Amino acid sequence: MSFRRAFIALVASFAAPVTGHTQDSRQVDIAYEITFAGISGFRIDVTARFNGSNYDVETSTFKEGVLKAVTMNYFGRNRAWGGFTTKGAQPTAGSLSISVDGKPRTWLAQYGAAGFLREVHTPVWKPTPQQTISDADRKDSLDPLSAALSVGFAGDAACDKTVRSNDGKRRIDVLFRKVGMEPAAATGIPGAIGDVLVCEIYTKRVAGEFDEAPKEAETERERPIKIWLARFDNTQIRYPGKLEAHTLFATIRGRILSFRERALSAEEAQSIRR
Repeated sequence: MSFRRAFIALVASFAAPVTGHTQDSRQVDIAYEITFAGISGFRIDVTARFNGSNYDVETSTFKEGVLKAVTMNYFGRNRAWGGFTTKGAQPTAGSLSISVDGKPRTWLAQYGAAGFLREVHTPVWKPTPQQTISDADRKDSLDPLSAALSVGFAGDAACDKTVRSNDGKRRIDVLFRKVGMEPAAATGIPGAIGDVLVCEIYTKRVAGEFDEAPKEAETERERPIKIWLARFDNTQIRYPGKLEAHTLFATIRGRILSFRERALSAEEAQSIRR
């Protein structure tokens, strides 16, 4: 598995389980560290706000340490908002803003009752005929963070689904498969409660703009990411506790650094997007 493909999948998985059907007003802050060959590489900060049946979640991803010093600069921000019904999370919209080596790209996806509604690219994306994402492939797809939230809301069933993820330029399927359960004490995840759900994540490209050759991409799909999903509070929501992915060059590892909850102020509750 290439570093880029592993990174796309693990960012989605780290963002995943910060949502749940709730009637209170609260904020969850989570920090993760990702290392590459034992070297500090990425930091992912997650902020999730809930007010009644509405949610508003943001993630920011940036390089740090040695990897930041020796590779091109990267910063990414995702945001997703919507509400909860008896059928689960119903996204209203999701956005991403990425800057790679000083070249920014933003993308906004908005959803309606029938699913994917419209999208806005900045700068305008002009795909070749081979890179075009068809309406059939776009159907029922979600921006990366909304797709990840749909997994988290599944709780104990988080690893029994395939998610149709779309970042505006690439449509991929993210396949979650359950491996088993482990006692929290045996996983080494600080603060974990009860049993930890162990899963594998595979990715399969569907359509869009990709750098690697098709044969290479299919080979990489056979190298899964392994993730441990744990509970850290009195809800049934499962959060990523740690992660491992093997690339051609080294092993990528992720771990939770901190988990905090607090009540929202009245002003913060009112600022949640709907």
